[in-house]
Amino acid sequence: MNFIGADSPFAEADVVLFGAPYDSTTSFRPGTRFGPAAMRSESFGIETYSMYLDKDLADASVHDAGDLELPFGAPDRAIAMIEEQADQILSAGKIPFLLGGEHLVTLGAVRAALKKHPDLCLVHFDAHADLREDYLGVELSHACVMRRCHDLVGDGRIWQFGIRSGTREERDFMRSGHVTTELFASTTLPDAIKAIGPNKPVYLTVDLDVLDPAEFPGTGTQEAGGLSYRRLVDDLVLCLKNLNVVALDNVELSPGLDPTGRSTALACKLLREELLSLKTKGETANV
Repeated sequence: MNFIGADSPFAEADVVLFGAPYDSTTSFRPGTRFGPAAMRSESFGIETYSMYLDKDLADASVHDAGDLELPFGAPDRAIAMIEEQADQILSAGKIPFLLGGEHLVTLGAVRAALKKHPDLCLVHFDAHADLREDYLGVELSHACVMRRCHDLVGDGRIWQFGIRSGTREERDFMRSGHVTTELFASTTLPDAIKAIGPNKPVYLTVDLDVLDPAEFPGTGTQEAGGLSYRRLVDDLVLCLKNLNVVALDNVELSPGLDPTGRSTALACKLLREELLSLKTKGETANV
C-alpha cells in the first residue's frame, strides 16, 4: 500500500517516499517502527486535494518506495541501509523523503545528502535538542542524532526550532555557537531562511513531537508547550517554498500510543502539505 496520491513510477517521480520502521534506540515509549505503515493506511482518510494550498497530489510526481526491512538491535547497519537507499534516490536526481521511525534514522539520509551536497545545512524542528554526546554511553541514539549530524557538518550549519527539552550540557553546546537554536518557538524562522538563502542545499528534519501533545499525543516522548499544527504547517511550507530542500524527513509518530487515531491523521495531512510544497524541477524560490 502506498501513501495516497504517491503512485507515480520511480522513473517519472520528482520525490520518493521511503519508510525506515526502526525504533531500537528509543529512550522511553517505543512504537515508532509502526509509523510509516500507519501513515500509508490512514492516508486514505484524507483527500489528495489541499484546500490550504489549492493543489492536488494527483497532479504531483511522487513515488512511494515502501519500507526498508531493517535489522533491529543493529543501528550501524540500519543507518547504512537508510544511507544506501537515500543515496540511490539522490543519484537518480530525485528528492528522498524519509518516514520514521525514531529520529536516529535521519543520520543515514543526512550522510547520503552530504555526499552529494558538501555544503549541506540542516533545519530541525523538535521538542528535544538531540545534541547529547551519548545517551547511557551509546553515541548512536535518537537522543544524539543532531550531535552526530553536527559531527558531519560542523558549526553554523544547523538551525533548530521548537526546542524545549534537553540537558544542561546540550544548552551549553547551543550557547557556544555550534548550532542556532530558538527555544520554545519558531518566530526567527524567516531570519534563518534569509541567512541560508535560496540556493544552499538544505536537509529538513521534523520530529513530530515538536507539536504540542494536546494535538499530537502519539509520540514516545511528549513535551508540553509545543507548536500548534497550524503553526508547524505554516513554518514547513515557508521552508519548502523558500529553501533548496534536497532531502527531508518526518519522524517519531508512534501510532499505538494514540488510540483515537488523531495523531496519525495529523501526520498524514502534514505530509500531504509538505509534498505539495516541495520545489521540484524547474521551480524557483519565492524569496
